Amino acid sequence: MITVENVTKRFGGVTALSNVSFSIGQGCIYGMVGSNGAGKSTLLRIINGVYRPDEGTVALDGRGVYGDAEARSRMFYVPDEPYFDTGRGIAATARTYASVYPGFDLKLCTRLSSEFELDTKKPVNTFSKGMKRQAAVVLAMACRPDYYFFDETLDGLDPVMRGHVRRLIASDVSERGATAFITSHSLRELEDLCDQLALLHKGGLVLESDVSSLKTSMFKVQAAFPNGYDVRSLEGTDVVKFVKRGSVCNMIVKGDENEVEARIRAMNPLFVDILPLNLDEVFTYEMEALGYVFEKDPGGTNEK
Repeated sequence: MITVENVTKRFGGVTALSNVSFSIGQGCIYGMVGSNGAGKSTLLRIINGVYRPDEGTVALDGRGVYGDAEARSRMFYVPDEPYFDTGRGIAATARTYASVYPGFDLKLCTRLSSEFELDTKKPVNTFSKGMKRQAAVVLAMACRPDYYFFDETLDGLDPVMRGHVRRLIASDVSERGATAFITSHSLRELEDLCDQLALLHKGGLVLESDVSSLKTSMFKVQAAFPNGYDVRSLEGTDVVKFVKRGSVCNMIVKGDENEVEARIRAMNPLFVDILPLNLDEVFTYEMEALGYVFEKDPGGTNEK
């Protein structure tokens, strides 16, 4: 298990991370999203021992990660811009990794390179951006670590390769009990892949939940009433957003769907519909609640 406790990181006078705490168990796929500059890359570098936190700790099965070569040999980090030594190909890089990662699988490296149609002898620094990311994934999988960290790696791949990488990650987690931590700007990319999702905003962890709970804890309500309606009539219900047009109202609500529907039906509406939200919508409304405003309302039209 990886445990992050009260981690804070500053660069000069700027606080990149502030008092971040969470844990990641073995055998799961953990996804993290956030606004640009939220601190996702900084967090991954701290977890992998690249940066030392100014405050707080990161531990792998109780052992501090920073400066611990054994702990880091169980982890593989693919940064948002993978670096490869000039003139070295996948084959040469593989030999270096094999000296660091005791479980390195050369046959797997060769097979995956073939699947991705990558020339293992050609210098990787001459590859296109997407091919560099593919090479980084190949080497990561071949190292057979206990923990993978992919920093927006899927975002830089074409749809076919994204699907292939997703399947590779899911298969390794399922078969070996490995753990994958993935950051992305695409919730749709993570929605069907991850077991847990977290939202990082302005250096703080503001939301963390398993995917199934996220999908069911917030929903859209559309209703109409013959004699008008005010949101205060639902006092005690967590109404995230409310838009009224005539007798029709559109709401985004948190809570138990059955309880909310029963309360509304008791008010004798002309009609009431309870509609699910996708994760894009859930996170959008969570971000709006934090002041990260999008020009969008639950009825699908702009409300100034």
